[in-house]
Amino acid sequence: MSSTPRERSGHVIVCGLHGVGLRTVEQLHLAGVPVVVVDDDPDPRLTRTVSAWGIPLVRGSSRATDTLLDAGLPGATAVVCVEPDDLHALETALLVRQLRPDVRLAVQLSNPAVGRAVADVTGPGSVIDVAALAAPSVVEACLRRRTHPIDLGGEEFLAAEVTADADGTLRELFGDLAPIAVVPSEEAELVVCPGRDHRVRSGDRIIALGTRPDFVGRGIRIPKDIREAPERPSRRAVFTIRTFVRTMFRETDRSLRFTLTALLTLMALSIGVLLVGYRKPDGSHMSLLDALYFTVETVGTIGYGDFSFAAQQVWLRGYAVGFMITGAMLAAISFALLTNLLISKRIAESLGRRDVGAMAGHVIVIGLGAVGIRTVEGLLAEGREVVVVDRDENNRYLSQARALKVPVVIADATLPQTLQAVNLHSAAAVAVLTSDDLVNIETGLSVRDQLGERWGSVPVVLRLFDRQLATTVEHSFGFDHVRSTAALAAPWFVGAALGLDVLGTFYVEHQPFLIAALSVATGGGLDGLAMQGLSARTRVIAISRAAGDRALEHPPRSGTRFGAGDRAYLVGPYEELLQVLRRDALSPAQIGGSERS
Repeated sequence: MSSTPRERSGHVIVCGLHGVGLRTVEQLHLAGVPVVVVDDDPDPRLTRTVSAWGIPLVRGSSRATDTLLDAGLPGATAVVCVEPDDLHALETALLVRQLRPDVRLAVQLSNPAVGRAVADVTGPGSVIDVAALAAPSVVEACLRRRTHPIDLGGEEFLAAEVTADADGTLRELFGDLAPIAVVPSEEAELVVCPGRDHRVRSGDRIIALGTRPDFVGRGIRIPKDIREAPERPSRRAVFTIRTFVRTMFRETDRSLRFTLTALLTLMALSIGVLLVGYRKPDGSHMSLLDALYFTVETVGTIGYGDFSFAAQQVWLRGYAVGFMITGAMLAAISFALLTNLLISKRIAESLGRRDVGAMAGHVIVIGLGAVGIRTVEGLLAEGREVVVVDRDENNRYLSQARALKVPVVIADATLPQTLQAVNLHSAAAVAVLTSDDLVNIETGLSVRDQLGERWGSVPVVLRLFDRQLATTVEHSFGFDHVRSTAALAAPWFVGAALGLDVLGTFYVEHQPFLIAALSVATGGGLDGLAMQGLSARTRVIAISRAAGDRALEHPPRSGTRFGAGDRAYLVGPYEELLQVLRRDALSPAQIGGSERS
């Protein structure tokens, strides 16, 4: 190596190699940005990976001044702190800001209050919450959302999925709407950022971007989110009664069920005995209503003097003695057990463990970590009922979930009885979000097995870190919604380090897309470049001109040229946008040299 990290300049320091750290290093490396990694206890497997990329690794605590100096902090252009512990990240961020007040800084913090406090010290946009970035993608998958609202310079745009109703080019069918992707109706690969002259067939799904008036002007109805179809009132009522009875039978303990059954059997027997053997003063038999009334009166130990066993036959009076003792005893036991049940359920509710037996159309969130609780908050904001399953009864987020009045079941979600207890058979979606890839796969397969015929109609979102493993699971087991929090969050850290303003991320099929804004550098590689000079897998949505009133130009034409100071809004796979950013950082002469080499 020609120089030690301490002597380097123009590089990015990444503190922390676990989780999103490796993805950030990978994307910076792919973009051609020099990187130095700092980690005091790196995983040997990850160490081998970054070594294979030729990236120097400084072993030591990022909270130590000497370690940061060894990593070349004086010459660094940016520092990305993705330590897994908030305290470590906080210490590192404050130390970096103290040593280099002018350096770009991006720090991962999961506590919102701490994040806001650190942002006041380190500057706006420097604090990134990975869970807050990843949760919206999980919520969208659970709700099967097909529209993605995007704010570009204060104007609302929509990325919406529409279906082609005829054969033709994208220009013929959708006019000026910007095509982001085409999902062919036949078994074919996803087409990323196709040109407007790309031909599609009837039934192909197109993800197009534009303003709401743009869609309306083309006569295109913006698709609404797919939700559970409402049931007819009669069916809903039958379902509710059946569910209530089934739930009451399951939730009451065995002793209460036995006692109530014995009491009801005794009352039914007594009604029959009274109908046959009881005689009124005029010698007539009791009516059914009178028999029921006298039975309840006797069991309740209430005497009004209207009926009495005193003048009845000896055998009936003997029966009455046993009936009053047994009935009073069974009634007392039933009231005691019922009171215990109500108090127990009330205590459970106060601890956040509400009854989930009667829920239907709810979302099951498995794994109550940082991503899990943010997903729960997002689903509640959409008006959905949520049930949480987690193994750890000491989970730090339990109190937060209980404050949201979300039922939490402490159990192993890989067990069939746990999935039955949370009414998987009537759930609308499942999100498996623990921090362990193997546990998530095992849980996802258990969910698939229990869903049976509903597997294809219920979204099951699976969180996986390893990209290759995610691809294998998608193809081998048929999971359509595999999400990587690291893959979703890494572009935000890379953007913060390189000056790319990331505005949002979303998935089309299995391909993550990035929406970002870029200010064109004076004399940079984009200054004076025409739109068609960009990668074919990148789409320019709009431009805000530096020379004008900063109003958005959309859609820009292919012959439009970038100008210094313009703010360009782009969409595409993050690898492509990073290449655009790198191109802007180079001069035209440097670009020509790199292309010839």
